Amino acid sequence: MITYVKGQVTTIDNDSVVIETGGIGYEILCANPFHFQEQINKEVKVHTYHYIREDQQNLYGFKKKEDKQLFAQLLNVSGIGPKGALAILGTVSVPEFVSAIEQEDEKYLTKFPGVGKKTARQMILDLKGKLVVWLPDEQNESTIFYQEDLTSKEVRAHIDDAIEALKALGYTDKEVKQVRTELQKAKRGTVDDYVRQGLQLLMKS
Repeated sequence: MITYVKGQVTTIDNDSVVIETGGIGYEILCANPFHFQEQINKEVKVHTYHYIREDQQNLYGFKKKEDKQLFAQLLNVSGIGPKGALAILGTVSVPEFVSAIEQEDEKYLTKFPGVGKKTARQMILDLKGKLVVWLPDEQNESTIFYQEDLTSKEVRAHIDDAIEALKALGYTDKEVKQVRTELQKAKRGTVDDYVRQGLQLLMKS
């Protein structure tokens, strides 16, 4: 894994920069390559994410470590690939994006290229509570993942809401019916907790 590249900026293209170090030029894909314009022919340190798949191997670069970390988190979201993750990072600051996730602002998230309502909801489900370290201090509050003092009526209501959320993500009545029984056996939690568990069960089925 290549964690970072430190060297001289020799070339800037529309979607990448070339960093030369030790006689080797590394092509690094970036959200905004021209952010490095002032460093042309100067030494810089670029935080990199080494993306490896059977049919490709690319380096993605970021000026800030938190941008790289958010990029990695976005790749874990179903429906978001490297191109989509870069598009998000190229148009928004990390705190602004995290704030939208924590506020479940689907309308804001669907403004990004290639992000529809289903993908926006998936981002919220997968990322909410995991990125709050990058919020300003006044917004950085701990998230409650499980509420063990819920009544049976409240648990049923949460599961019902989770089932509706799964349907909204495109799953059929038959598919979600299969996971309801398992959710009733699960540890008591919030609606989002049940949705996450439901998605895990559906992916295994």
